Amino acid sequence: MLYLVPTPLGNLKDITFRALEILQQVDVILCEDTRTSSKLLNHYNIQKPVSPYHQHNEHKIVEHIVTQLKAGKTMALITDAGTPGISDPAFLLVRECIKNDVKVESLPGATAFVPALVNSGIPTNRFVFEGFLPPKKGRQTLLKQLAEEERTMVFYESPMRLLKTLEEFIIYFGADRQCAVSRELTKMFEENKRGSLAEVCAHFSAKAVKGEIVIVLAGKEE
Repeated sequence: MLYLVPTPLGNLKDITFRALEILQQVDVILCEDTRTSSKLLNHYNIQKPVSPYHQHNEHKIVEHIVTQLKAGKTMALITDAGTPGISDPAFLLVRECIKNDVKVESLPGATAFVPALVNSGIPTNRFVFEGFLPPKKGRQTLLKQLAEEERTMVFYESPMRLLKTLEEFIIYFGADRQCAVSRELTKMFEENKRGSLAEVCAHFSAKAVKGEIVIVLAGKEE
């Protein structure tokens, strides 16, 4: 059996009792980065074998993992932060498990875009999750399509590309389009900046940007 176990975005207290219980029980914990996950596992004194599973090796080892699962092993998949499969590895393994009649169970828990969306002040009744935009190929085509999107849009972005992305948003969506940028969610220096794209871009132009980032952008007015 495979468990998909969400892990805290930053604050180690943001993990469920059930998630801790599962991590204590499984035979192996698959980790996106074993060094990052060790901080969480050590904090809760979870001493289980860990094995790396990430975007660079998943195609090579997925069959081996499924073979172990079919042989009776129970595994948990965790990522560096948040829910596996949301802009993190999981889909390929889940698909293969389903094909091979291996039971998969996904636990509820932390996902970065949810708190960013609900505290943005932008409509939440209808939204689309876009994750990370393509860095090059297809980027402009996608932005042109999204310029007509009427639902709230949610993006992930790196601190190095935040300003470039906000500047492109101004070009494609207009400087007055409302947005909210959340960074370092649940951590000591959490920041939520809300306003027009022009205002938010100016804010982050004047400071060094660190941490994982979620951008919530209002849809086109009907």
